[in-house]
Amino acid sequence: MSEKIKRRDFLHGAVTTAAVMATVGTGLVRPRLALADDVQGWPATAFDAKTLSGALKGAGVPVTVPASSKVHLSVPTIAENGGAVPLSVDVDSPMTADDYIETLYLFVDENPLPLVSQFNFTPANGKASMQERIKMAKTSSVRVVAKTNKGELLGAVKLVKVTVGGCG
Repeated sequence: MSEKIKRRDFLHGAVTTAAVMATVGTGLVRPRLALADDVQGWPATAFDAKTLSGALKGAGVPVTVPASSKVHLSVPTIAENGGAVPLSVDVDSPMTADDYIETLYLFVDENPLPLVSQFNFTPANGKASMQERIKMAKTSSVRVVAKTNKGELLGAVKLVKVTVGGCG
């Protein structure tokens, strides 16, 4: 009997999931977290921008950001596959209530959509650090902009040569 109950529970869950997905697909229900326009602080214009200057402007970042020894960008000089380029960023910051990194922006100058990622931090994070694999269309500069809670901007830029593009 317990097998029938497990099967029945499974089927009930599957039918419920299918019904919810169908409702979402028709637009009758809008999942709030999945829609970037509804998330406070989400720079939708920056992520949709097709040029580096447009992405920078949308994120509220000036075209030139001073390089800082506090921002450590680690990315390979040559990427064999632009579809998965490993990258990590560490920013030297005390991460106290009075002095912390609030936001990290990651741009790839020559990508079809230059703003690749945005990471938000609070003092509770303890460290302003991130790592991910990004897609790169072709050889390009990768730039990181760190914004402090006081509005100060710190940057780092590295050129990455891509042998096979990953945004196609």
